[in-house]
Amino acid sequence: MRITASAISLNVDDVTASARFIKQHFGFSEQMSADGFVSLGREDAGFNLVFIKTGLKSFKPIHMREHRADGLLIAFVVDDIDTEYARLQAEGVPITTPIETEPWGERFFQVTDPNGVVIQLVQWITQPGSGAA
Repeated sequence: MRITASAISLNVDDVTASARFIKQHFGFSEQMSADGFVSLGREDAGFNLVFIKTGLKSFKPIHMREHRADGLLIAFVVDDIDTEYARLQAEGVPITTPIETEPWGERFFQVTDPNGVVIQLVQWITQPGSGAA
């Protein structure tokens, strides 16, 4: 198998609000859109982020059509967590979880988009799998 592209698709009530948040605060741009659907990308992200209107009639599988994106988070690994934290605070983005550093070397914080999608920014203080910091 050869994978040529990747995407994460999330059902949300307000596609426009989530798309605006990701574009404004995380530098994604719109790749394509239609009624109830938007696909956003960044060259360095490695995947497209797709927001789909909850209940969209064309959504498959049908039994998942009314489900909302919750209980998950989107993680972006960054080079300078402190700079990103200060930037997002200056932009007025409410911080869901302030910066924390885990014993295994993961330094992170979280914000939440208007539909409740949690976005976690991570900087590894030690490389994953190399032991505690």
